[in-house]
Amino acid sequence: MQSLSSLKDDFLQYIEIEKGRSALTVRNYEHYLTRFLDFIKVESPTDITESMMREYRVYLNRHPARAIKKGQAQETLDKKTQNYHLIALRAFLKYMRRQGVKSYDPERIELAKTQQRELDLISEKELENLMAAPDVTTIAGLRDKAILELFFSTGLRVSELCSLDRDTDLKTGEISVRGKGGKIRVVFVSGAAAISVKKYLEQRVDIDEAMFIDHSPRAHARMVKEESIRLTPRSVERIVEKYAVIAGIAKKCTPHVIRHSFATDLLYNGADLRTVQMMLGHASIATTQIYTNVTNKFLRDQFEKFHSKRVKN
Repeated sequence: MQSLSSLKDDFLQYIEIEKGRSALTVRNYEHYLTRFLDFIKVESPTDITESMMREYRVYLNRHPARAIKKGQAQETLDKKTQNYHLIALRAFLKYMRRQGVKSYDPERIELAKTQQRELDLISEKELENLMAAPDVTTIAGLRDKAILELFFSTGLRVSELCSLDRDTDLKTGEISVRGKGGKIRVVFVSGAAAISVKKYLEQRVDIDEAMFIDHSPRAHARMVKEESIRLTPRSVERIVEKYAVIAGIAKKCTPHVIRHSFATDLLYNGADLRTVQMMLGHASIATTQIYTNVTNKFLRDQFEKFHSKRVKN
């Protein structure tokens, strides 16, 4: 019988090759499973017991979230992170079952209950101020305006936006992007976003293939060496944060917040949940359902504003 360590290696190769998981996902699964195997200290799949599982759950619940300095309060892993460990473990056990290896029943692993996730959202006025914040008399400002417009038009993840190339055809009003798990989906580009991207690209004199590049002085040296100066996700996050400050938005504002605004705007205007799921590239509609709480509140507010007063009369 194969050892658990050997089976773990086989499983990681399986999710990378057969399932097409990203390098980051594979790395995370390896981290979670290695932590589990180091804890139980057995090599035979049949030696995993109920008591081991219970002790491991307690271990995760008490595990420090990060290293702390002297005098600081100790934070432990939140429920969401604990569940990431359990999801990876459950997938590993299911894989062994499909391979005919007897081990602990994956169906016995229940995820920890988590609090309802609250969405970070900005108002319609704040969104307008954000879009108007870049100085479009500069090439960096034109780039940033295009980035913001494209985010709200498409609901792209920041990594998906950064991977776009300048030869992407926007004339059709739609583009194909490769999202999580290598899955392809179509997103739609508004007229305003297409115009902003066109204006930006018309001012470009470089030959970098990336749609969005670094225009800071330090990027010139890299350009001379013919290195790509494509913007990184962290760089784009900083750009959004910068314009949130300029726009006077005090709350958290990131590319993902604009993605939230994209989704809620669709729902407010009548799109169904399944359509929003497809546009966001969510593998499960359960992920998309978080937006229903927001839209339900919106509908309640509309009822109170336009209908309930009439009913009282």
